[in-house]
Amino acid sequence: MIAINPVDLPPRDAYRLMTSVIVPRPIAWVSTIGNDGSRNLAPFSFFNGIGGNPPTLMISVGLRKGQPKDTLRNVQENGEFVVNMVSEDLGPQMNLTAGEYDYEVDEFALAGLTAAPCDLVKPPRVAEAGVAMECRASQLVQVTDTTYTVIFGRILRFHIREGLLRPDGLIDANALRPLARLGGDQYATLSPTFDMPRPS
Repeated sequence: MIAINPVDLPPRDAYRLMTSVIVPRPIAWVSTIGNDGSRNLAPFSFFNGIGGNPPTLMISVGLRKGQPKDTLRNVQENGEFVVNMVSEDLGPQMNLTAGEYDYEVDEFALAGLTAAPCDLVKPPRVAEAGVAMECRASQLVQVTDTTYTVIFGRILRFHIREGLLRPDGLIDANALRPLARLGGDQYATLSPTFDMPRPS
């Protein structure tokens, strides 16, 4: 075994190593809107669900050139966001929205995506996404000794494309075909799924 102390690595190298170890990671394609009406859409792979009652998820957002990314700025302004799930077919559009753009740039328009209205929050969802979750921020936590802020969001509404919800109330992952983040520029698609019942 090779033992590596992360403090011995340049921060960028430690980050790249960590993100190649913690795989695969789901991608939160987060849509937000500023108080001035500016729309933003950006992907984050420091993302996961953290609790079921009430349904709560988290995304971790870093700084860009020492300033809050547009996603964080917008959530700080109005406390609302939408997590859109990225499927294989939307990979190119998702990747396009990962660029560093000025605040005024509308990534929906840039990527040729349809902004669909939500029921309970102001930010639009990506109409092409198979699943979208309307969220309201419940807590923002600045992570000690890092440039990251964790946004905890309560899920207020699920939007699910016809044909993705199985009779048992779960999403058919093989039909959704989610895209997952690996290290560097690598991504992964879903292999055939299998069941493994928990011990009783």
